[in-house]
Amino acid sequence: MKRRKFLKKSSLSTAGILSAPVLASCKSEPKTETAISPTKTIKPIVICTWNFLNASAKAWEVLSNSGSSLDAVEAGVMVEEADVNNQTVGVGGRPDREGRVTLDACIMDKDANCGAVLCMENIAHPISVARKVMEETPHVILAGKGAELFAYQQGFEKTNLLTEQSKKEWEEWKKTSKYETIINIENHDTIGMLAIDENGDIAGACTTSGMGYKMAGRVGDSPIIGAGLFVDNEVGGATATGVGEEVVRTVGSFLIVELMRQGKSPQEACEEGVRRIMKKNEGREDFQIGFIAVNKKGETGGYCVHPGFTYREYSEKGHENKSVESFYQS
Repeated sequence: MKRRKFLKKSSLSTAGILSAPVLASCKSEPKTETAISPTKTIKPIVICTWNFLNASAKAWEVLSNSGSSLDAVEAGVMVEEADVNNQTVGVGGRPDREGRVTLDACIMDKDANCGAVLCMENIAHPISVARKVMEETPHVILAGKGAELFAYQQGFEKTNLLTEQSKKEWEEWKKTSKYETIINIENHDTIGMLAIDENGDIAGACTTSGMGYKMAGRVGDSPIIGAGLFVDNEVGGATATGVGEEVVRTVGSFLIVELMRQGKSPQEACEEGVRRIMKKNEGREDFQIGFIAVNKKGETGGYCVHPGFTYREYSEKGHENKSVESFYQS
């Protein structure tokens, strides 16, 4: 996928999003407020990373028909899992260095139930398998061949995930690339999605094919509860995108939710989460990291640092530097 541009924080009326999903910018900063105990009835809302308009529209369709936030996030991210033109998620995802497409996903509901699959092959919808792990097993995570076998037992069909386009690009990559552990910063546009339903309950989902041409067996943050996704129905939820190794090291999404618990707005929490990662990586210019979040009040936020933008520049220039922008799709 071509690199998408991040956009400034949106705060949109839910009713206006349905018929024509849009992105908007806003220069005003949110006030610091306690994220717990909303003071008014929350309208349904869905947000996701990147410009996945069809995914957010599908999730909204579920919410607008009184569906649960859990059903909404599953249905939403499934749209991208099935899109062969999206080479970072599901069918058509870029393979690892051995030519195998391996998928990761996790899901979490309002009651802190969660499920995940790691490094799973041959199944088109890992998010749905993750939900089955959550609902049908005593476990939280299934990996590799075990996850694939479980999927077959649950009625999922075997699918060839490697499209001709992704295969052709992989073969071209092999001609010029060395087999080294170099982070490929251009191939990890994970879709993470958060939703609140008409009951005020929060759920989240995250799914990816991971870094293009990663080492076989590599797993990032996307299927790790607390790293790529975390939901606390009393406080809010958060999900991440970018280089998963950096998110795992900081338990990023859990951190965002805990910062909201302490009183930070979703926007402030996302910025602080990115700031901590960048501080630990001063001088590095080879990765990208971002978070989106929603709190119990229905307030939303997002923040990202692009490749080539060091922590020092971030600290000194902050919002004024165009390389650092808030982002998300409502």
